Amino acid sequence: MAKSHNTTAASGDYSIIKHAAVLGLAAFLARVIGFLYRLPLTNMIGDEGQGIYASGYQVYNFLLILSSAGLPVAISKMVSERIALNQYANAHNVFKVAMSSAVVLGAFFSIILYVFATEIAVAVDNPDSALTLVTLAPTILLVAVMSVYRGYFQGMGNSVPTGASQLFEQIVNAVFSIVLAGWLMSLHSGSIAWGAAGGTAGTGVGALFGFFFLILVYRWSKPKIQKRINDQKRRKEIIVYEGKQKILKSLMMTAFPIIAGTAVFSFTNLVDMKMVIGRLTETGFSTQQALSLYGQLSNKYVAITTLPIAIAATMAVACVPSLSAANVTHKNRSEMSASINMSLRYTMMLSIPAAIGIGVLSDQILLLLFKNYPEGGMLLKAGALSIIFLSIVQVTTGMLQSLNKFYVPIVAALVGVALKIPISYVLLGIPEINVIGAIIGTTVCYVAATFIDLSQLKKTARIKLDVLGFFVKPMCASLFMGLVCYFTYYSLYYYVPSNTIAVIFSIVTGMLSYMTAMIFIGGFRLSDLEALPKSHIILGIFRKLGVYQYLLK
Repeated sequence: MAKSHNTTAASGDYSIIKHAAVLGLAAFLARVIGFLYRLPLTNMIGDEGQGIYASGYQVYNFLLILSSAGLPVAISKMVSERIALNQYANAHNVFKVAMSSAVVLGAFFSIILYVFATEIAVAVDNPDSALTLVTLAPTILLVAVMSVYRGYFQGMGNSVPTGASQLFEQIVNAVFSIVLAGWLMSLHSGSIAWGAAGGTAGTGVGALFGFFFLILVYRWSKPKIQKRINDQKRRKEIIVYEGKQKILKSLMMTAFPIIAGTAVFSFTNLVDMKMVIGRLTETGFSTQQALSLYGQLSNKYVAITTLPIAIAATMAVACVPSLSAANVTHKNRSEMSASINMSLRYTMMLSIPAAIGIGVLSDQILLLLFKNYPEGGMLLKAGALSIIFLSIVQVTTGMLQSLNKFYVPIVAALVGVALKIPISYVLLGIPEINVIGAIIGTTVCYVAATFIDLSQLKKTARIKLDVLGFFVKPMCASLFMGLVCYFTYYSLYYYVPSNTIAVIFSIVTGMLSYMTAMIFIGGFRLSDLEALPKSHIILGIFRKLGVYQYLLK
């Protein structure tokens, strides 16, 4: 019997890692593409233009969250639960009810953003962002509908449509953002406000292509979906069909706390935007300087630090179907413990070295990426550790939602925000600290939320968290890596004074040193590597290198 449990647990772990690998790779590539197109865009509109761009995007993102943020996770959870109980018709009805809700909510918030664009822009102390709001308005509806398709496919255990659509959407977005920004600036005498609007218009074009892509995938999949439903009817299995009102109620009850928790952090970003611009101008900075500093915060600090966090976000999404199915079918705790601890280990094995590396090479990375506007290194130094805590919050939020503890992440977010706002307000008012005050407040926010989420996850799942495995060992290996990166960069730069060569060589050396340290301190587990796709190839390399014996069993 024990063997059966272990096999089941391994199967569940493989499912999570397989889906996380697909989503993670796609999300990471999408983020990289999204970041790379910011480089020529920044050269066109500068930090001030990026401040305008970010102001509009933060408002759009908040309304997008209100319209659809909880739908992918809620739909994925509800669909996977029904499929685990062989309720295929009810699973498809969840999709149909969710689609109707997304169209109504998406259209409502799209209209609100379009009609009140000028008033909203004035309210956030950035009138020039009105154009970006107008161009972003239709995107809310498109993304709301896409979230339903993505949640449905993920609930059925298929992450490919989500990953492929995200990647396709971002490629189109990157191309059109640059083209439209340049075109609109040429039409309006080089106006950076119109350039920022062109950048946000590209987001809408990308979403439109992603929308059509998902429609095609669904139409291709629908005969298979319908066949499974019809086969079950032919077998005359006893099925209790759920009415639309019951599904809608369940969907709203599942999605609302997810939306609320996400909206708290998004609203905080809006408060940040208003506080940064308002407090800096109060302390003697000009409006242009305040916008430039906010542009550095949003375009450099946020954009760079969220690259590794994208992996944590996909791990959180990948956990939902597996843990939800395990919870609803009352599977053993050992399976849930293995899945939770493994997900945390994978998340931290990527996030912690990213945080240390970005902190150590912050100035050098910005000089490499933004030759014309390299300012902002202190922001990355001050906020690098926030990557670790935000990553934990991302993945634990998904886990808690899978276990029906929807309101825990909301409470954690509210506690974090209650600490962040006064800290940021006070520190932003000190000229020597200025915009770094917002980053310090954000870090405190996520540290508080992390401890609340982890303690409640441990209590709810009734498991022991492997803190040594998912935090202590990756941190020790990452600190060693940080020292290697630092000395490698300055030693090489002394002999070859090229920032590009020194940065790239330091990053490669740092990655190798991190992997080596993790191997020799037992940071990699055999079960973790076995859960990876094509694990036999990876394990074969470990055997050839003679380090297989260092893997924890």
